[in-house]
Amino acid sequence: MQENNYIIIMAGGVGSRFWPMSTEEKPKQFLDVLGIGKSLLQQTVDRFKTVSPAENILIVTSAKYKQLVAEQCPELLESNILLEPCMRNTAPCIAYAAYKIKGLNPDANIVVAPSDHLITNEAEFIRIIENGLEFTANNDALLTLGIQPHRSETGYGYIQADSVISNHLSVNSKNSNIGSEGESYETMPNEEQTDNRQPITENPLNVAAFKEKPNLQTAKEYLAAGNYYWNSGIFLWSLKSILSAFESYVPEVAAIFQKGEEFYNTEKEQAFIDEMFPTCTNISIDYAVMEKADNIFVQPADFGWSDLGTWGSLWEKRERCEQGNTVVGEQVHLFEADNCIVNMPKDKNVVIQGLQDYIVVEDNDVLLICKKEEEQRIKEFRAAVMNS
Repeated sequence: MQENNYIIIMAGGVGSRFWPMSTEEKPKQFLDVLGIGKSLLQQTVDRFKTVSPAENILIVTSAKYKQLVAEQCPELLESNILLEPCMRNTAPCIAYAAYKIKGLNPDANIVVAPSDHLITNEAEFIRIIENGLEFTANNDALLTLGIQPHRSETGYGYIQADSVISNHLSVNSKNSNIGSEGESYETMPNEEQTDNRQPITENPLNVAAFKEKPNLQTAKEYLAAGNYYWNSGIFLWSLKSILSAFESYVPEVAAIFQKGEEFYNTEKEQAFIDEMFPTCTNISIDYAVMEKADNIFVQPADFGWSDLGTWGSLWEKRERCEQGNTVVGEQVHLFEADNCIVNMPKDKNVVIQGLQDYIVVEDNDVLLICKKEEEQRIKEFRAAVMNS
C-alpha cells in the first residue's frame, strides 16, 4: 500500500567536486546542473511522488540548508525536513529518519536515496523500486540496487552477487535491460563495450561481498566476471528490518535515537537532535550494517544511473553535439573544440577555440578551465582560490 511507503532522501553533502558551480553555501543537489530548470533535489523528489505520498517524503540535510530545501520543495511538510547539526555520515542520517518514521507508521516500508543522482529511464527506475518494495514488505531483507556495469569503472564501489546471474532465477525479458531510448544496454561513445554482460534477473540476489573502489585491472576483472554491480547507494527495507539491524550491529547508534522516541514529531525533536546527534559515531550505512548483516540482497538494474560525482560524469550523461561537446549557456561559441563540457551564465558571450577534452565553467566569480583527465585536482584548485 502506498500509504506505507516512505522515502528518505539524503541531501547533506557539500559537492566540492562540482566547484565552482557547487559551493558550501549551495552544493550541487540544489543546482540545475543539467540546465533543465530543476535542481537535482527537485528531480529526486518528483521521481518518488509516484511511489509515495508527498507527506511521506523526508529529506535529511544540514541545518544550514533548511531554507534551500523549503524553497525548492514547498510541497513537502516542514516537519519532514530533518536537520543535522553536523555531518556524521549516512548511518546516523538514516537512523534518525527511521526512528522518526517509527513514530508515524510502524508498518512503514522505506526507500533511502541520495539527492544528487541522475536517472535517465525513470519508468524503469520506478518499476524496480515498486518491485523492491513488494519484496521488502514481505521479507526480512535489506535490499540495495546494483547497477549493471557498462565499463571498467574505478570511481564506484561494487557489489558482488553470490554467483553469475545466469545461474539464478529466470529473467523477465519483456522488462529487463530497457534503456532510456529502448536499447538493450545504455552505452556512451568511446565506452568500453562489454558483450559478456549477463541478462538482468528480475529477482534479488544474495550479496557475497561489498568491494571498495578498485584499480583498473580489478575493475576489468569485475566486468568480465559478470556478477559484480556498481553500488548505487540506494536502499530498500521495511522499518522493522532496518531498526533490527541498527540494534544488532550498531547498538550505540540505535541507543542514541531510541532516547528520542518521546520527542520525534513534536516541537522538542530538534532540540533533542541538536544535543544528541553530534555524539553519534561517524560511520556509513555500508560499514555499520550492510557489510555485517546476513540478510543483504542486491537487485540488479539498468535505468541510466549516474552518481554525477564529477564534471566528467556529467559530460557523459548530457546530450552532446557531433564534436562531443555539451554546453549550458546561450551565448557560447565553439571553434575546433571537441569533447568539452562548458557551463556558462546564460547571458555571457563566450568564444572557445582549440580545446579538446576540457572542463570550462564559470560561476560564483570564478572561471575554471581544466583538463577532464585532471578533474580529480579540482579540490586542490578550490583550496588555492579559497586561500588566496
